[in-house]
Amino acid sequence: MNYSVKEITERLQAQFAGSADLSVRQFTLKSKAKRSAALYTIEGMVDKEGLAQSSLNPLLVYDFGSQTAAQTYQTILHTVLASSDVTEITEEQLIAFITSGFAVLALDGAEKLLAIGVQGYAFRGVSEPESEVVQRGAREGFTEPLRVNMSLIRRRIKSPDLVFEQLTVGKTSQTQVMLCYLKSAASPYLLKKLRQRIGACNLETVLASGYLAEYLEDPHTSRLFSGVGISERPDTVCGKLTEGRIAVIVDGTPAVIIVPRLFVEEFQGVDDYSNRTYYAALIRVIKSLSFGVSVYLPAVYTALAQFHPEYFPSWILIKTARSLSQTPLPVTLEVLLITFVYEIMKEAGLRIPKSLGHAVSIVGALVIGESAVTAGIISSSTLMVVATAAICSYVTSPLYPPVTMLRFVFITVAGLLGLWGIVLASAVVLISLCSKTSLGVPYLSSLSPFSWRTMRDVFVRANWKTLSRHTIKVQNFTETEER
Repeated sequence: MNYSVKEITERLQAQFAGSADLSVRQFTLKSKAKRSAALYTIEGMVDKEGLAQSSLNPLLVYDFGSQTAAQTYQTILHTVLASSDVTEITEEQLIAFITSGFAVLALDGAEKLLAIGVQGYAFRGVSEPESEVVQRGAREGFTEPLRVNMSLIRRRIKSPDLVFEQLTVGKTSQTQVMLCYLKSAASPYLLKKLRQRIGACNLETVLASGYLAEYLEDPHTSRLFSGVGISERPDTVCGKLTEGRIAVIVDGTPAVIIVPRLFVEEFQGVDDYSNRTYYAALIRVIKSLSFGVSVYLPAVYTALAQFHPEYFPSWILIKTARSLSQTPLPVTLEVLLITFVYEIMKEAGLRIPKSLGHAVSIVGALVIGESAVTAGIISSSTLMVVATAAICSYVTSPLYPPVTMLRFVFITVAGLLGLWGIVLASAVVLISLCSKTSLGVPYLSSLSPFSWRTMRDVFVRANWKTLSRHTIKVQNFTETEER
C-alpha cells in the first residue's frame, strides 16, 4: 500500500476532530517530482529544537534529484535523518506513536511511515520518595516517565539477563506497561499468568498502577491484605528482581508493582540490609510487635474494660474505672468514636495544604485531646490506648489500610463478645491469610508452609555471606505445585 500525505492528514484531523494540540507540518522535498511530505506531532510532547535539527532541516536541505518514492524513502531512513531512534510503522500505529511523543513522517508514495524519537515533554525530576525514606541507601526514587524509570533499574543491573517487555493497556488511554524481570530468576509460569491477567484488563483508561493491582490479585482469595507490592525505590525493585519477582512499571506513575508479594515482606525494609544483622533483627521484631499492638490493643482494652475488669492490675483498675465513670459514653462506643475521629484528622492532614497542616495538629491536640478529657467527654485512658495504637500502625505503613479495617472490626467484636470475640475474629483472619495466594504463591510462605531455609531472612536477617550462598527465589514454582 502506497500512502498519500493528503489522505493521511485528512483522516488524522478527522479523528482528532480539530483538537488544538495536533500539529501537522506539510512541506515539499527538493526533488524533480516535487514529492510531498508531512510531520505529525502533538504539541508539548516533542522537543521542537531537536526535531528541527535531526529531521526537518535535513529534509528541507537534501536534494533527492530524480529518485522514486521508494528510493526517497530509503534515502531518508538511512541517510537524511540524524535521529538515533527511527522506527518504521503503519498508519494503524500512527496515533499511538504521536501521542507518546514521537514525530511521524509521511511521504507520498511510500509504503510505511517513519516514527522519529524526539520526545521532549516536561516531567518531575528524580528525587527521594517521601513514602519510603531510608537512613542509608540511595536517595533516588521513581518518577512518572516510563523510560526514566527503566533507566533507573538498568543502571543498577547492568546485565543482558534483565528484560523489559512492553504491553499496552486501556482501550482509550493506551497506557504503556513494562514487565521487568531477570530471565534466569523469574518463573516462566508466573510470567505467563501475569501476561494473561494484564491482557484481561478491560478498563478504558489506566492512569496509575492501582488500576492494575486488582487485576493481578488471585481470584477467590482474601482482598483484605494485598498480594501485590508497591514500591517507589529502584533499589528495592532491583532486590526483588534478583529473588525472582516480576516488576510492572506503568507509564505516568512513580509506583512500581512487584509480584508475587508475601506477608513477611511487609516487615522488611531497605535499611535492614544496610545495618548490622542484630539491629536489623531488632527492627523487624519492633515492626511485628507494633503490628500486633495496632490491631489488638484497642480491642483488648475494650473487652477488659467492659467484660473482664478483673484482669486489670488493681492500681490500673482503680484509675481506669475512675476515668471511665466520668464519661457519658459506653467504653465500646467511646473507643470507636475516638478511632473514627483520629481517621478524620489523618485524612484532613493529608488533603489540606501543607501550610495548614500545623493548624490541624494543634486543633487535634488541644480540642480533641486535652479539652475533651478535661470536659469529661472522653477518658484519658481510652485516648492513650487509641493514640498508642495509631502510632504503632505507622511503623508498618504498607499495612495501614488492612490494620485500620481490622482495628474497627476487632473493637466492635470485643464490645459484643469480649475476649472470645477477639479470639474468634483472629481465627477468621488467620484462616484468610493461610488461604491467600499471590500469583499462586502462598501468601504466608516461609511461615506456612514452613521453611527453615527461608527463615534466615524473615524475623532475623542472616549476614551477607550466608545470604549470598542461599539466595531465596520463587523461580521453581510450577503449575503442579499450585494445584
